[in-house]
Amino acid sequence: MIVIRIPANPKKEKTQKLRVAAYCRVSSAESEQIASLESQVYYYERKIKSNKNWLYRGVYYDVGSGLRREQRNGLAKVLRQAEKGRIDLILTKSISRFARNTVDVLEATRMLKNKGVDFIFENENLKLSDQQTELVLAILSAVAQEESRNISENIKWGYQRKFERGEIQTKYKNFMGYTEKNGELVVVPEEAAIVKRVFELYADGYSIRKICNYLEDKGIKTKTGKTKWAPNVIGKMLHNEKYKGCTLMQKTYGEDLLSGKRMKNRGEVKQYYYEDTHPAIVSKELYEKVQMLLNAK
Repeated sequence: MIVIRIPANPKKEKTQKLRVAAYCRVSSAESEQIASLESQVYYYERKIKSNKNWLYRGVYYDVGSGLRREQRNGLAKVLRQAEKGRIDLILTKSISRFARNTVDVLEATRMLKNKGVDFIFENENLKLSDQQTELVLAILSAVAQEESRNISENIKWGYQRKFERGEIQTKYKNFMGYTEKNGELVVVPEEAAIVKRVFELYADGYSIRKICNYLEDKGIKTKTGKTKWAPNVIGKMLHNEKYKGCTLMQKTYGEDLLSGKRMKNRGEVKQYYYEDTHPAIVSKELYEKVQMLLNAK
């Protein structure tokens, strides 16, 4: 038997470039924070593109809290791209920039690990593929979460002190009858006439549904320009103490730090009521009459 040996001729293995993306986040839309975000985006774009072994796959970012996942669309996008196998490595500044919610951090990193995607936290010098990283991540993200909780409690405490001093903070968006100028409520005469008419109609025995029909028949539009009036809009208007020139603070409260859900305050937390904080649109007598009729139903 003749044996012919054929020498091996292994093909030279091609070096495959890593597809790399980055994630950034700042906590607010204030000018200095936006400037910081722009610097981070620029830094990561240069860092990735300058590495000859990397392919640039974008810089994703968010502006806002790192506690709740629904506030982090940028993070959701980069994770989806990784899950679909389009990214091999994600860079970020720190765990607290990535997320301050321990559960979210662990869920996201475990998904990435299962997909073979690596993650580098630069400040902590952590790499997802390293052993013991998950334990360190759990500890550090828990610390970040507790720090956020403390910040939140301090903010709440600060608001309580402001309320006690009579410092009023109110959102004025889509508020029929008023506009906001330099932090103060200013009456809009044509809108105020509509508000006053709504109160008068209810005091005269009109139902909320009948008031909606009346406004629509008259061609009167809502604050947002709609031709149809929803009963709940009229209901809120009739209950709003601001139309008699007063302000009630903490009508709602944050039930949970992580979910961000707000609940109607039924006595769970302290409220603050201020008389004559701004120009009234309806008299206190008319307002109280309407409240009696509302409560009687």
